[in-house]
Parts: sequence; structure tokens; C-alpha cells
Amino acid sequence: MPALIVLLAIIVALIVANIKIVPQAHAYVIERFGGYHSTWGVGLHIKMPFIDRISKKVNMKERVVDFPPQPVITKDNVTMQIDTVVYFQITDPKLFTYGVEQPMMAIENLTATTLRNIIGDLELDETLTSRDTVNTKMRSILDEATDPWGIKINRVELKNIIPPREIQNAMEKQMKAERERREAILIAEGEKMSKILLAEGEKESAILKAEAVKQTAIKEAEGQAEAILAVQTAIAEGIKKINESNPSDAYVAIKALESFEKIADGKATKIIIPSKIQELAGLTASVKELMSDDTK
Repeated sequence: MPALIVLLAIIVALIVANIKIVPQAHAYVIERFGGYHSTWGVGLHIKMPFIDRISKKVNMKERVVDFPPQPVITKDNVTMQIDTVVYFQITDPKLFTYGVEQPMMAIENLTATTLRNIIGDLELDETLTSRDTVNTKMRSILDEATDPWGIKINRVELKNIIPPREIQNAMEKQMKAERERREAILIAEGEKMSKILLAEGEKESAILKAEAVKQTAIKEAEGQAEAILAVQTAIAEGIKKINESNPSDAYVAIKALESFEKIADGKATKIIIPSKIQELAGLTASVKELMSDDTK
């Protein structure tokens, strides 16, 4: 009886020991009698004692590996240091387990050789300005090469591109010269715009002054015209009134003489009096003499 209890205890212990729970984003590769048997996904599983064994526990999450700088030579024979960052994910645990020995080392070496091949076809300036192109090419090549290993390359980034010190000094001098050139261009354009704006301001000022003089002359001319019109209107009204009153020849002669008297007050030295007015003037004088005799 005790032996039976011991046996049952051993059986229960074996069952419990062979109950396995696979966590989220993981997979277990199971071998039976030394050969691949199955792949366990997430959940509860029972392993056959002494027959099955867990060959590899695979993490299915996306992972990032930062490889150290690699010396590469450009097409124009410039040696530089470039380090890369690779984002990858295991998609097939079986292939990852049996595909290649030491997968991380394989990916690192493959990344280094691929980087050298791509940079070797580019010159220094192209390398510095073509990061996206290099990243895309490397991802495509690495993804195709690691597919038999059950690995998918999601992204490749060139982290740092470090040219030789003398190249860095030359690039800094070039950038400084470029900045100085842009500064000189901006200053020249600013001075040019300032002169243009000043000239346009002077032009607009001259136009406004000319327009003001023009408007003043127009207003003065309009004022003179209105004054002349008013005087002529007054004269016409006066003549009209005189004509309506039917003045005598004597009155007309007197008004004419008064007009010539005003003319004589000027600088004229000779005045020609029409004969008609002279006759009327004589008549006026005769009338005055008769009126004076009557008063005596």
C-alpha cells in the first residue's frame, strides 16, 4: 500500500512537472526523440515525460539590435565608420531554431557585408545625403537573406556616419564658407530692397507733390473763372437793368465820360474818344449852360 502511494505521488509529480504554460508573444519548439515534433503557441501544454523536450524558447516580440561601428570605404576611397540599428522579428520559431547557428552573429556579419557593398558604390557626398536610400536597400537585402532563418527585418537605420577627422575639418570649413556666402547674399538683398523702397518712396512723394500743385492750379483757375463769371454776370445784369429803364442819350454820355475818366486815371497818355460820345458830351455841356442861365 505505501508503495502504491509512492507510485501515485511520482506519477502526479511527473504530470505536474510536464505541464507547461507558454506566455504571450512566445513560442516553444518541441522535439520528440531528438527530432522536431511541434511548436507550442500561447496557452497550456503537457509534455510527454522522457520523450518530449523543449528544444528552444523563442521570443516573438520585435527586437532591436545596435551593431558597433563598421569601417567602410566609399567609391572615392574615403574610409569612414558607420554603425547600424536593425529592427527584426522572429516569424517562424522552427526555422529560427534550426535555420542558422547563432542568428544574431549571422545578422551582424550580414549587415556589415551588405553595408560595405552598398557604400562602396557611393561617393562621400552621396553617402551623407542618401541615408534613406541606403536604409531601404539594406532592409530589402537583409530581409531576403534572413527569410530562411525565420526572421523578418522590419527596419534598418544608419545611426552614425563618422568620416575621417580631416574630412570633418574640410566639411566644417565648407559649411562656414557657405554660411558666410548666404549671409553676404542676404545683406546685399536687404540693401537692394532698402534702396528700391527708398526710390519708390521718393517717386511717390514727387507724384503726390505734382498732383498737389496740379490740384492747386486747377482750384485757382476755377476760382478766377468763377470771379470773372461773377463780374461779367454783374455787368450783364447792370446793362440789362439800364436797358430796361430806357436811359436817355445824356445819361449814356455821362456814364461813358465817367468810364473814360477812370481810364484816364491810369498810365495811358492818349485817349481817343468816339465822335458819337463827343457830340453827346457837347449836348450835355449846352444843357448845363441853359440850366445855369435859368438859375440866374
